[in-house]
Amino acid sequence: MLKIIAVALSAVLLWPQAAAQAQAWPSKPIRFVIPFGAGSATDALARIAGQELEQLLGQPIIIVPKPGADGALSAGEVKRAAPDGYTFLFGTNSPLAVVPNALKEPPYDVLADFTPVTYLGDNTFFLVVHPSVPANTVAELVAFAKASPTPLNYATGNTYAFVSMAMFARNNAIKLEAVRYKSEPDAMTDLLSGRVPLMNGTSTSTMPHVKAGKLRALSTSFPERSPLMPELPSLIEAGQPAFPIGPWFALVGPAGLPPEIVAAMNKAMVATLAKPSVVEAMQRHGFIPKSSMPEVLAAYMKDQIGVWKVALKDAGIEPQ
Repeated sequence: MLKIIAVALSAVLLWPQAAAQAQAWPSKPIRFVIPFGAGSATDALARIAGQELEQLLGQPIIIVPKPGADGALSAGEVKRAAPDGYTFLFGTNSPLAVVPNALKEPPYDVLADFTPVTYLGDNTFFLVVHPSVPANTVAELVAFAKASPTPLNYATGNTYAFVSMAMFARNNAIKLEAVRYKSEPDAMTDLLSGRVPLMNGTSTSTMPHVKAGKLRALSTSFPERSPLMPELPSLIEAGQPAFPIGPWFALVGPAGLPPEIVAAMNKAMVATLAKPSVVEAMQRHGFIPKSSMPEVLAAYMKDQIGVWKVALKDAGIEPQ
């Protein structure tokens, strides 16, 4: 009983100190760990948000690329970080919904090892081919793939591209072979050279090359057209069923993040994502900013883990 009383008294004495630390937050630079490399869509979006956050919080936002293992390396680093509000994962569906389903022994538990802060939004993807591919439409691409004596390779730098193209292959009874890279900038090198002829990529990576005539865009990979390239048909207009999955972003911290810090970062990020200049800058990258309360994100992540489990199974992708 004396030990219990001592522990309780210690907690009471330490609480004001912890509260004071939370109230003083932030007092030093904040790290945003991202699951893909420099030049990726995630990198671009984190920097856009980070610049505004620096003004709101009065501290530098340091972007830390940690590509590899479908985002598991970045998530693992945040999981191991101290829950003091100075390390966050500017994450995507890859580490937060796919890794738990793609690995037989995931290196973390998304729902137990992270503190949800806010939803960040959704990204836009385009189905593009190298100019050497004799296809100007999705239907022509499917016909070309069916006539090919060997599977067509497709470049992928993220899990949405990987799984969506596996679904595309199944939906059309064609053979495609994934060539996987740590992030899209790496994949883009081989796509532009023609070593890999096909990719479902973010607007950040694909649009500049489409406009320069180095790649040919066939459609979006979504049910609606994109204002970035309104002349392109949507996936449904191209005669394809809609994918049940989508690329999304969220901000999480390590488990045990103090509620005061969660609330402060949520408030700052919600304000950031609502600022017109930030919205405009993100939309140029095909990103649709959307914020949420932490509990809404927690429920969404739980739901998405189930959605991606079904999607991987439907695409014929077994846990490794």
